[in-house]
Amino acid sequence: MDLTVPEYAYMFGFLQADGHLHQGTGQKGRLSVELNARDVELLREFQKLTPYYSSITERTRTTNFAESAHSAVWTVCSLEARTRINELGLPYGRKSMCIAPPTSEFSKRDYLRGIIDADGSLGYTSQGLPFVSLTTASTAIGACLCSYAQQITESERTLKRNTRDAIYNILYTKESAQALAAQLYYPGCISLERKHSAAQSLASWIRPASMERRPPPIQWTPEMDRILLSAPTIAAAAAELGYSNSPCQTRRWKLLHGLVPLPD
Repeated sequence: MDLTVPEYAYMFGFLQADGHLHQGTGQKGRLSVELNARDVELLREFQKLTPYYSSITERTRTTNFAESAHSAVWTVCSLEARTRINELGLPYGRKSMCIAPPTSEFSKRDYLRGIIDADGSLGYTSQGLPFVSLTTASTAIGACLCSYAQQITESERTLKRNTRDAIYNILYTKESAQALAAQLYYPGCISLERKHSAAQSLASWIRPASMERRPPPIQWTPEMDRILLSAPTIAAAAAELGYSNSPCQTRRWKLLHGLVPLPD
Protein backbone atom coordinates (compact mmCIF):
# COMPACT_ATOMS: atom_id res chain seq x y z
CA MET A 1 0.00 0.00 0.00
CA ASP A 2 2.12 2.83 -1.37
CA LEU A 3 0.38 6.03 -0.23
CA THR A 4 2.02 8.10 -2.98
CA VAL A 5 -0.23 6.16 -5.37
CA PRO A 6 -3.54 8.08 -5.59
CA GLU A 7 -5.77 5.00 -5.32
CA TYR A 8 -4.06 3.72 -2.17
CA ALA A 9 -3.94 7.18 -0.58
CA TYR A 10 -7.69 7.50 -1.13
CA MET A 11 -8.36 3.99 0.10
CA PHE A 12 -6.36 4.54 3.28
CA GLY A 13 -8.13 7.83 4.04
CA PHE A 14 -11.48 6.13 3.56
CA LEU A 15 -10.47 3.19 5.77
CA GLN A 16 -9.27 5.51 8.53
CA ALA A 17 -12.60 7.33 8.58
CA ASP A 18 -15.07 4.52 7.87
CA GLY A 19 -13.20 1.25 8.34
CA HIS A 20 -12.81 -0.91 11.42
CA LEU A 21 -9.92 -3.10 12.58
CA HIS A 22 -11.13 -5.81 14.93
CA GLN A 23 -8.63 -7.73 17.09
CA GLY A 24 -9.58 -11.36 17.74
CA THR A 25 -7.87 -14.01 19.83
CA GLY A 26 -4.24 -14.77 18.99
CA GLN A 27 -3.47 -13.56 15.47
CA LYS A 28 -7.10 -13.56 14.39
CA GLY A 29 -8.88 -10.41 13.38
CA ARG A 30 -10.41 -8.58 10.46
CA LEU A 31 -10.52 -5.30 8.60
CA SER A 32 -14.00 -4.36 7.44
CA VAL A 33 -15.99 -1.54 5.86
CA GLU A 34 -19.79 -1.44 5.74
CA LEU A 35 -21.53 0.88 3.28
CA ASN A 36 -24.98 1.37 1.90
CA ALA A 37 -25.50 -1.26 -0.79
CA ARG A 38 -25.76 1.51 -3.42
CA ASP A 39 -22.03 2.14 -2.89
CA VAL A 40 -20.92 -1.47 -3.37
CA GLU A 41 -18.88 -0.55 -6.47
CA LEU A 42 -16.36 1.26 -4.27
CA LEU A 43 -15.90 -1.90 -2.18
CA ARG A 44 -15.24 -3.81 -5.39
CA GLU A 45 -12.53 -1.28 -6.21
CA PHE A 46 -10.98 -1.91 -2.78
CA GLN A 47 -11.13 -5.63 -3.49
CA LYS A 48 -9.19 -5.13 -6.74
CA LEU A 49 -6.57 -3.01 -4.99
CA THR A 50 -5.98 -5.58 -2.24
CA PRO A 51 -3.52 -8.41 -3.05
CA TYR A 52 -5.10 -10.67 -0.41
CA TYR A 53 -8.30 -12.63 -0.32
CA SER A 54 -11.28 -10.48 0.66
CA SER A 55 -15.03 -10.92 0.55
CA ILE A 56 -18.07 -8.71 -0.05
CA THR A 57 -21.33 -9.74 1.55
CA GLU A 58 -24.70 -8.01 1.76
CA ARG A 59 -27.20 -7.88 4.59
CA THR A 60 -30.45 -6.20 5.57
CA ARG A 61 -31.02 -5.08 9.16
CA THR A 62 -32.85 -2.58 11.32
CA THR A 63 -30.87 0.50 12.36
CA ASN A 64 -31.53 3.77 14.18
CA PHE A 65 -32.16 5.39 10.81
CA ALA A 66 -34.21 2.79 8.92
CA GLU A 67 -36.29 -0.29 9.63
CA SER A 68 -34.78 -2.06 6.65
CA ALA A 69 -31.22 -0.96 5.82
CA HIS A 70 -29.53 -2.80 2.94
CA SER A 71 -25.75 -2.69 3.28
CA ALA A 72 -22.61 -4.23 1.77
CA VAL A 73 -19.62 -5.33 3.87
CA TRP A 74 -16.06 -5.75 2.61
CA THR A 75 -13.87 -7.91 4.85
CA VAL A 76 -10.15 -8.79 4.86
CA CYS A 77 -8.74 -11.23 7.44
CA SER A 78 -5.10 -11.49 6.28
CA LEU A 79 -2.71 -10.79 9.16
CA GLU A 80 -0.17 -9.27 6.78
CA ALA A 81 -2.77 -6.88 5.36
CA ARG A 82 -4.02 -5.90 8.82
CA THR A 83 -0.48 -5.34 10.08
CA ARG A 84 0.34 -3.05 7.15
CA ILE A 85 -2.84 -0.99 7.64
CA ASN A 86 -2.21 -0.77 11.37
CA GLU A 87 1.39 0.39 10.84
CA LEU A 88 0.20 3.13 8.48
CA GLY A 89 -2.09 4.57 11.14
CA LEU A 90 -5.39 2.69 11.48
CA PRO A 91 -5.63 1.51 15.11
CA TYR A 92 -7.57 -1.47 16.36
CA GLY A 93 -10.91 -0.69 18.02
CA ARG A 94 -12.23 2.83 18.61
CA LYS A 95 -10.30 5.33 16.53
CA SER A 96 -12.22 8.55 15.89
CA MET A 97 -10.13 10.74 18.22
CA CYS A 98 -6.70 9.30 17.48
CA ILE A 99 -6.48 8.85 13.70
CA ALA A 100 -4.04 11.18 11.96
CA PRO A 101 -2.58 11.69 8.48
CA PRO A 102 0.28 9.35 7.55
CA THR A 103 3.76 10.30 8.73
CA SER A 104 5.31 9.04 5.49
CA GLU A 105 4.93 10.71 2.09
CA PHE A 106 1.40 10.47 0.71
CA SER A 107 -0.89 11.96 -1.95
CA LYS A 108 -2.71 14.55 0.15
CA ARG A 109 -5.63 15.42 -2.09
CA ASP A 110 -6.47 11.76 -2.70
CA TYR A 111 -6.15 10.98 1.01
CA LEU A 112 -8.44 13.88 1.92
CA ARG A 113 -10.97 12.87 -0.73
CA GLY A 114 -11.16 9.48 0.97
CA ILE A 115 -11.74 11.18 4.33
CA ILE A 116 -14.50 13.39 2.89
CA ASP A 117 -16.15 10.53 1.00
CA ALA A 118 -16.37 8.64 4.28
CA ASP A 119 -17.10 11.37 6.84
CA GLY A 120 -17.84 14.50 4.82
CA SER A 121 -20.53 15.95 2.65
CA LEU A 122 -20.82 18.19 -0.39
CA GLY A 123 -23.59 19.65 -2.49
CA TYR A 124 -25.90 22.63 -2.10
CA THR A 125 -27.29 24.18 1.09
CA SER A 126 -31.00 24.92 1.53
CA GLN A 127 -30.19 28.47 0.35
CA GLY A 128 -28.74 27.07 -2.88
CA LEU A 129 -25.08 27.70 -1.99
CA PRO A 130 -22.36 25.14 -2.85
CA PHE A 131 -20.63 23.63 0.15
CA VAL A 132 -17.99 21.09 1.19
CA SER A 133 -17.94 19.97 4.82
CA LEU A 134 -16.20 17.49 7.09
CA THR A 135 -17.24 16.22 10.51
CA THR A 136 -14.39 14.69 12.49
CA ALA A 137 -13.32 14.10 16.08
CA SER A 138 -9.63 14.07 15.12
CA THR A 139 -7.69 17.31 15.58
CA ALA A 140 -4.95 16.09 13.24
CA ILE A 141 -7.39 15.29 10.42
CA GLY A 142 -9.18 18.60 10.85
CA ALA A 143 -5.89 20.51 10.79
CA CYS A 144 -4.76 18.62 7.68
CA LEU A 145 -7.91 19.61 5.76
CA CYS A 146 -7.77 23.23 6.92
CA SER A 147 -4.12 23.56 5.91
CA TYR A 148 -4.68 21.99 2.50
CA ALA A 149 -7.87 23.96 1.81
CA GLN A 150 -6.18 27.24 2.74
CA GLN A 151 -3.53 26.61 0.08
CA ILE A 152 -6.27 26.03 -2.51
CA THR A 153 -8.90 28.58 -1.49
CA GLU A 154 -7.01 31.13 0.67
CA SER A 155 -9.84 30.65 3.18
CA GLU A 156 -8.62 30.24 6.74
CA ARG A 157 -10.52 28.13 9.26
CA THR A 158 -10.02 27.96 13.03
CA LEU A 159 -10.56 24.53 14.57
CA LYS A 160 -13.05 24.54 17.41
CA ARG A 161 -15.00 21.59 18.81
CA ASN A 162 -18.73 22.09 19.08
CA THR A 163 -20.29 22.05 22.54
CA ARG A 164 -22.87 19.33 21.85
CA ASP A 165 -20.62 16.36 21.04
CA ALA A 166 -17.07 17.79 21.02
CA ILE A 167 -16.41 17.25 17.32
CA TYR A 168 -15.19 19.57 14.57
CA ASN A 169 -17.59 20.76 11.88
CA ILE A 170 -15.46 22.26 9.09
CA LEU A 171 -17.37 24.05 6.35
CA TYR A 172 -16.47 25.73 3.05
CA THR A 173 -19.07 27.48 0.91
CA LYS A 174 -19.45 29.39 -2.35
CA GLU A 175 -16.24 29.86 -4.39
CA SER A 176 -14.13 28.18 -1.71
CA ALA A 177 -16.29 25.05 -1.94
CA GLN A 178 -16.09 25.11 -5.74
CA ALA A 179 -12.31 25.38 -5.76
CA LEU A 180 -11.84 22.68 -3.11
CA ALA A 181 -14.25 20.24 -4.77
CA ALA A 182 -12.61 20.74 -8.18
CA GLN A 183 -9.17 20.03 -6.69
CA LEU A 184 -10.24 16.93 -4.76
CA TYR A 185 -12.63 15.36 -7.29
CA TYR A 186 -10.64 15.48 -10.51
CA PRO A 187 -11.62 13.49 -13.65
CA GLY A 188 -10.99 9.76 -13.40
CA CYS A 189 -10.24 9.69 -9.67
CA ILE A 190 -11.44 6.87 -7.44
CA SER A 191 -14.38 8.04 -5.30
CA LEU A 192 -17.98 7.43 -4.39
CA GLU A 193 -19.82 8.03 -7.65
CA ARG A 194 -22.63 10.03 -6.04
CA LYS A 195 -20.18 12.38 -4.34
CA HIS A 196 -18.15 12.78 -7.51
CA SER A 197 -21.34 13.81 -9.31
CA ALA A 198 -22.19 16.23 -6.50
CA ALA A 199 -18.70 17.76 -6.71
CA GLN A 200 -19.03 18.28 -10.47
CA SER A 201 -22.41 19.96 -10.01
CA LEU A 202 -20.85 22.68 -7.82
CA ALA A 203 -19.02 24.16 -10.80
CA SER A 204 -22.29 25.44 -12.29
CA TRP A 205 -22.99 27.88 -9.44
CA ILE A 206 -22.49 31.58 -10.25
CA ARG A 207 -22.47 34.21 -7.56
CA PRO A 208 -25.50 36.54 -7.95
CA ALA A 209 -24.56 40.13 -8.76
CA SER A 210 -26.38 41.29 -5.62
CA MET A 211 -24.34 39.01 -3.30
CA GLU A 212 -21.45 40.85 -1.69
CA ARG A 213 -18.03 39.24 -1.38
CA ARG A 214 -16.35 38.97 2.00
CA PRO A 215 -13.18 41.08 2.01
CA PRO A 216 -9.91 39.12 2.14
CA PRO A 217 -8.39 38.58 5.61
CA ILE A 218 -6.05 41.29 6.86
CA GLN A 219 -2.39 40.34 6.67
CA TRP A 220 -1.17 41.81 9.94
CA THR A 221 2.45 43.01 10.08
CA PRO A 222 4.58 43.93 13.12
CA GLU A 223 4.33 47.61 12.13
CA MET A 224 0.52 47.41 12.03
CA ASP A 225 0.54 45.71 15.44
CA ARG A 226 2.70 48.52 16.85
CA ILE A 227 0.20 51.08 15.58
CA LEU A 228 -2.64 49.16 17.21
CA LEU A 229 -0.87 49.05 20.56
CA SER A 230 0.34 52.64 20.58
CA ALA A 231 -2.80 54.40 19.33
CA PRO A 232 -4.83 56.18 22.05
CA THR A 233 -8.09 54.54 20.90
CA ILE A 234 -9.27 51.74 18.62
CA ALA A 235 -10.92 54.35 16.40
CA ALA A 236 -7.64 56.21 16.00
CA ALA A 237 -5.77 53.00 15.09
CA ALA A 238 -8.50 51.97 12.64
CA ALA A 239 -8.40 55.36 10.96
CA GLU A 240 -4.60 55.24 10.58
CA LEU A 241 -4.63 51.65 9.26
CA GLY A 242 -7.63 52.15 6.98
CA TYR A 243 -9.77 49.35 8.45
CA SER A 244 -12.99 49.27 10.44
CA ASN A 245 -13.00 49.20 14.23
CA SER A 246 -14.07 45.55 14.55
CA PRO A 247 -10.99 43.74 13.12
CA CYS A 248 -8.67 46.21 14.82
CA GLN A 249 -10.32 45.61 18.18
CA THR A 250 -10.13 41.82 17.72
CA ARG A 251 -6.45 41.95 16.75
CA ARG A 252 -5.56 44.20 19.69
CA TRP A 253 -7.36 41.87 22.10
CA LYS A 254 -5.39 38.90 20.73
CA LEU A 255 -2.12 40.82 21.13
CA LEU A 256 -2.88 41.84 24.71
CA HIS A 257 -4.02 38.33 25.73
CA GLY A 258 -1.08 36.46 24.21
CA LEU A 259 -3.02 34.72 21.43
CA VAL A 260 -0.61 36.16 18.85
CA PRO A 261 3.00 37.25 19.47
CA LEU A 262 3.73 40.87 20.28
CA PRO A 263 5.86 42.82 17.77
CA ASP A 264 9.53 43.28 18.62
